[in-house]
Amino acid sequence: MSELNFDASKIEPLGSFEPLPVGEYIVVITASEDHDTKNGRGKYLQLTYDVIEGEYLGRKLFDRLNIQNENETAQKIAQQSLSAICRATGKLDPKYSSDLHDKPFIVKVGIRPAKDQFQASNTITKYKRLDGMDLKDVTSSSPATSDAPATKSAAKKKPWEK
Repeated sequence: MSELNFDASKIEPLGSFEPLPVGEYIVVITASEDHDTKNGRGKYLQLTYDVIEGEYLGRKLFDRLNIQNENETAQKIAQQSLSAICRATGKLDPKYSSDLHDKPFIVKVGIRPAKDQFQASNTITKYKRLDGMDLKDVTSSSPATSDAPATKSAAKKKPWEK
């Protein structure tokens, strides 16, 4: 038994798990992990995004990229998505997935309808730079935007924290 000394009336309960409405959100990648596919013959990259502005500040979104897959189409789509993320963050040549963390960019979010035992969920349908530059025109590792929110101090603030 653990002693809690907790008063739930002073803390708001966990928010909704309903999908975010279709739209665009400014996000940063806060976590990334490699996983083996279910059949063990491929790998996917699981990304966690945090919404950093607006009504849904703090909500999380998730993305799964089939970086190595027997299905060539799934692999190609994942690699194109990863390329878009790299261009949106201004990091064209990441050595590690963590190189993409904490760099603000925009994702366009859709909703995947409920199916079988799975509830409706969000899906990422597009990645964009904050400065509006077309991703196909990004050819160098330039910052995603010169107007990116700056830190107030170097005291462990994230780039988007004001």
